[in-house]
Amino acid sequence: MSSDSHILVQQLATELLQRKQRVCTAESCTGGLIAKSFTDLAGSSDWFDRGFVTYSNAAKSEMLGVPASLIEDYGAVSEAVANAMASGALRHSEADYAVAVTGVAGPGGGSEEKPVGTVWIAVASVDQLAARRHLFAGDRSAVREATLVSAIEALLDLLPGA
Repeated sequence: MSSDSHILVQQLATELLQRKQRVCTAESCTGGLIAKSFTDLAGSSDWFDRGFVTYSNAAKSEMLGVPASLIEDYGAVSEAVANAMASGALRHSEADYAVAVTGVAGPGGGSEEKPVGTVWIAVASVDQLAARRHLFAGDRSAVREATLVSAIEALLDLLPGA
């Protein structure tokens, strides 16, 4: 974990602890990296509820309730699926906030429409749902690290007054 992501995790922890709230994750392209960054911080059980690693399309449907038709119509790397992942994680947890990531980390798997580095990050709360498309440069590791940092930033942006 980079020093940037470590600082952001500490900020997120502080904000959530002050509010007595919790977060959960739904991860595809990061394979649990976000949850790992949270649990690297001692005391994270006070603000981190759980993480879902839903790498396969079947896992997205089975664990998060993402409709298979949504994946078929828009692809796993899409705004619709990222939003459904975040909403599903929130529904299947005790958390107040959720972050979901789905993307093409590379080196293969990209297309003209969704090149390597394309990542959708969605955040959800009981009354908000928003997703944003990113195009990160670099190798697989760089794309995953950039996704981690952007996911934490998106959560911080979601918290009122943070």
